[in-house]
Amino acid sequence: MRIVHFSDPHISAVPDSFGALFDKRILGAANYFLRRRWRHDDSLLAKAVEFILDDPPDAVVCSGDITSTGSPREFEMALDALKPLLESRSTRLLYVPGNHDAYVRDRRCADALRNAFAKLNGGEFQLEDLPVKARVGDCDFIMINETAPTNPFLSSGFLDAETAEKAAELIGKTERKTRPAILVGHFPIKTAGKSLGNRRGLRGDGRTVLEKLLESGAIDLSLCGHEHSNAIAVDETGRGEARAGAVTASGDLNIIDYDSERNAFSIEKILPPYRGGTA
Repeated sequence: MRIVHFSDPHISAVPDSFGALFDKRILGAANYFLRRRWRHDDSLLAKAVEFILDDPPDAVVCSGDITSTGSPREFEMALDALKPLLESRSTRLLYVPGNHDAYVRDRRCADALRNAFAKLNGGEFQLEDLPVKARVGDCDFIMINETAPTNPFLSSGFLDAETAEKAAELIGKTERKTRPAILVGHFPIKTAGKSLGNRRGLRGDGRTVLEKLLESGAIDLSLCGHEHSNAIAVDETGRGEARAGAVTASGDLNIIDYDSERNAFSIEKILPPYRGGTA
């Protein structure tokens, strides 16, 4: 079984409502125009999508931050960019939101996130359903929402113990010897440790629950993003955590192969120009 994992496209657009002048979106827009637009290239996402569809994997995982400020226009642009993956009958797309997708409490933004989430997951799940288990090929994907709007000075996530325990129940029902459990979330559990702190990391008692599940092996593999840099921390069987960098910053993708006979993963980071692709 093959999985391609990417994260943090951060599609950006000029704020399109008057209300954006009075909430966190104005700071996000300033950050984009002063800093992020020099570091992110949307054409890299298009090349990554083209490469993925050149030899479609069983599953494609996007671990969040498809937008920069969670505006309806940015979600429209992100859906358009990812449309070829949605239209492919050869692969399954799985998406969970990042902190930039749940940027503010504005109703239009929240509705745009819900709409994008449902579309990117093929209408199988609604945002409110998370955590959920998606069965694809030989693996079970435990999808979790770790995001909620925060104040302008935070880029952290939040996970309460109750939600994490629901994820644990889904993992507990996994046929562990034949179906590995892959956690799909936005925030790192292992590859960033606790170094991100409360300002940028995952807050809440649920984090401790996830840490224990990963350390015990109940979670075979955690796929995440957020940090914009690639990091793979796995054991000899490929179990642990794989963090994808920001695809529009470096173009990097993680290709993950699961060998059911060996019950082992192999993970490879690739960069453009992609091998065998047209990028």
